[in-house]
Amino acid sequence: MDLMNANFLWASLVWSAVGSGYLLYGWRQRSAIPFAGGAAMTAASFFLPALWMSLASLAIMYAVWWLLRQGY
Repeated sequence: MDLMNANFLWASLVWSAVGSGYLLYGWRQRSAIPFAGGAAMTAASFFLPALWMSLASLAIMYAVWWLLRQGY
């Protein structure tokens, strides 16, 4: 599997930027759920192929949204 192609690099850039935003938001708001979600998205962007990274990042964003809506 070739992980250093253009699709992987662009997906990694986009999802790690979104994950870093979640991470910083959680850090500044002192909220554990967005912080953990941001850390998970940022870590996933380095190890997963582009398709699985996109699916995992979308699942993490949905999970953070759902948990915050439930009041956690």
